[in-house]
Amino acid sequence: MRIVVQETPFDFGAEAEAFGAGRGDLGAVVTFTGVVRSEGDRSVSVMEIEHYPGMTEAALTEIAQEAARRWTLGDVLVIHRYGPMKPGERIMMVATASAHRKDAFEAAEFLMDYLKSRAPFWKREVGADGESWVSAKDEDVAALTRW
Repeated sequence: MRIVVQETPFDFGAEAEAFGAGRGDLGAVVTFTGVVRSEGDRSVSVMEIEHYPGMTEAALTEIAQEAARRWTLGDVLVIHRYGPMKPGERIMMVATASAHRKDAFEAAEFLMDYLKSRAPFWKREVGADGESWVSAKDEDVAALTRW
């Protein structure tokens, strides 16, 4: 299990290639990458993500450990960036590995749902019409009820 919180961009290809490499016991690897987007009427030029060092890593580790308790996983990776990012830049990556695809897919979905609405990050969007803090959407919070 590896949890990384960093300001610098990460190389998705290198991370995905290294994750689970050489493990003959793994039959499934699932990856997901979140990307900054500029959507609808709101033109976002920068998304700024803040966090509390130490607290954030502990919370992400707890979420990943919960996934490992619920599903049979061979490995888990969570990378989450902070600082200013432009549309198109990668924000985060989740990877799960298991002997079977069902566990890997479900654990990845669980992690993504919890990271989206419960991880201690604060997001601010900056655009031509000003800036605003981003709150968890009702549908993101509702997604937690299935777990």
